[in-house]
Amino acid sequence: MAIDIQEIKQRFGIIGNSPALNRAIEKAAIVAPTDISALVTGESGVGKENIPRIIHSLSYRKHKPYIAVNCGAIPEGTIESELFGHEKGAFTGAAGVRKGYFEVADGGTIFLDEVGELPLMTQVRLLRVLETGEFMKVGSSQTQRTDVRIVAATNRNLIEAIDQGRFREDLYYRLNTVEISLPPLRGRREDIFLLWRKFSADFAEKYKIPPARLSDDAVEFIQSYDWPGNIRQLRNFTEQLSIMESNRYVDASTAASYLPPAPSGSFFPQRIASQTGHNEAELQLLAHSVSELRGEVSELKRVVASLLEGNRPNDFFKNLVAQAPAALPSPKTEEVIPTPHSLSSIPAEKVIDLGNYEEHPAAEEEPLALEKNEIEMIRKALERHRSKRKDAARELGISERTLYRKIKQYGLQ
Repeated sequence: MAIDIQEIKQRFGIIGNSPALNRAIEKAAIVAPTDISALVTGESGVGKENIPRIIHSLSYRKHKPYIAVNCGAIPEGTIESELFGHEKGAFTGAAGVRKGYFEVADGGTIFLDEVGELPLMTQVRLLRVLETGEFMKVGSSQTQRTDVRIVAATNRNLIEAIDQGRFREDLYYRLNTVEISLPPLRGRREDIFLLWRKFSADFAEKYKIPPARLSDDAVEFIQSYDWPGNIRQLRNFTEQLSIMESNRYVDASTAASYLPPAPSGSFFPQRIASQTGHNEAELQLLAHSVSELRGEVSELKRVVASLLEGNRPNDFFKNLVAQAPAALPSPKTEEVIPTPHSLSSIPAEKVIDLGNYEEHPAAEEEPLALEKNEIEMIRKALERHRSKRKDAARELGISERTLYRKIKQYGLQ
């Protein structure tokens, strides 16, 4: 029978197309119709809980109980009672007879998550269930039978645990008839943005807000980040951004502020920081500021030239004052708009010949490069936002009026 991996992923809400993920799903579908025990391995947060659900739903046991047990969350003193049940008076607080998971799930499937955390004595009893289907309640001498399929999962290296005497070797091989390994998120980077979009849409629907979106540099950032907490960390990160950020368009520096540096330092802000002393967000901001400043200097040169010809571009100065940062101290003297007459009164030795600036190739080379970068940044922003100047200006961090002027300046209409 052909296995439709895409249909399985859609059914269980699994996002991603990496070969390693597809292989894990395929193995789960292959072993599902059998009674083979499976061991799911992978780091914490990779979604190991999906594999036993797939196995159970595709097996002949699908109409019987499915119980997931987190072995690491149950205290050692009560875990045998949870798994196998107890008789009345078996221990202090045992006021009545209680059925354990193996009795309740008879005919179905039990998923033992974090099986490496089981105490050694419980491992002995679990091995007996796997081999004979028999168990005894705590405080009872009567043997009971159960027909349960066991799928276990762990984020620990069980071979090391065996060498250290913390896990039984015979139980390991009994559980690990088939091993299904799930890759960490850093091993399937092509899926990271797909997961982000899904989580962003889910949280937008949940909280009745517009979905958060990522700029190109933010997409590169999340795809380069190592995600030590895997899918769980990515989901929490997306939820934080969705709730905390009023600006629905998130750039790389904003995204980075919600994440701790990855231990390996493999994503690009750390690499650049080690080489330059600045992180990527700072460098992007610096480059943009220089580019913006270059544009204003170019505009100022044209204004001064216009003033010297007898014109008064009052609108430029009014706009310049309107766009000045509020943190700048207000001048104590009355604002004066330069006129040709006032300029002519300046001593000749105090006048800077702006026209001569164009005659120095070394000085012109950097502004030309910056102008080229600025044109490219504006062009890409307009393309991403389908020529909507308001959205493009927000992404570029400039006013819509400034963007309109630059569009005219560079002939980008």
